Amino acid sequence: MRMGKFGAELLPSSGTILTHCNAGALATAGYGTALGVIRAAVEGGKRLKVLADETRPFLQGARLTAWELWKDDIDVRVISDNMAGSFMHQGLVDAVIVGADRIAANGDVANKIGTYSVAVLARQHDIPFYVAAPLSTLDLKIPDGSHIPIEQRDPTEVTHIGGTRVVPEGVSVFNPAFDVTPHEFVTAIITDFGVARPPYAESLPALMRKSLP
Repeated sequence: MRMGKFGAELLPSSGTILTHCNAGALATAGYGTALGVIRAAVEGGKRLKVLADETRPFLQGARLTAWELWKDDIDVRVISDNMAGSFMHQGLVDAVIVGADRIAANGDVANKIGTYSVAVLARQHDIPFYVAAPLSTLDLKIPDGSHIPIEQRDPTEVTHIGGTRVVPEGVSVFNPAFDVTPHEFVTAIITDFGVARPPYAESLPALMRKSLP
């Protein structure tokens, strides 16, 4: 709830928010992280619409994010991952907010594969790119994103859709679960103890100290 309130202040009073993967109650329990920010903003009276990237190859955006927002009566449309840049170019995205699986001491962020591409597009179109994650996601022992291990998932998530093979037999695939977004592409990191802004090497440890009893 606190993270949602901190983040809601950053979102416009009206407009369209793009998100990638699922960072709601189904993934994080409770109020959610990125979706918690959107929920708090809408509950506070902001008139927001959401574009949910489908999030290939496992489709968490299409299957989970869209369902959560629809159940909350928040206006949501699913788009395929390769549509995000076009929507930004048309001026149809006002802000991006995503979750995080791990955050390095310098503010580099590991999140679902495809997040980096969205961040680069947002930077090109001068759209704020926010990350929402509990402070427990921060690992000050990791200096930067190059030290975050990236899991390789089952290749059938790419080679098959709904049990049907879509990649020719014998063709290999890559299926990394995450990518790393460099800190310079991140406008702000929203946590349960406040909002960190660049330089993250200073603001993130300050929040960590604030969280200590």
